Amino acid sequence: MSDVRDLLIRSSEKVISHYRLLLAGARTESERALYRSRIEREQRLLDVLQGGFPDRAAA
Repeated sequence: MSDVRDLLIRSSEKVISHYRLLLAGARTESERALYRSRIEREQRLLDVLQGGFPDRAAA
């Protein structure tokens, strides 16, 4: 089970990195908002996978 969790963690980290690259190149505020929301969602999932809890103050 740990192998699957490790794979999911690495995948989430890669997705976050990809969205950060897209965010850096975003041309409109709506694109930036979309990428930020996807990064936040993926980060919450990553926090759960890593056994942490989402930071409510950041939400």
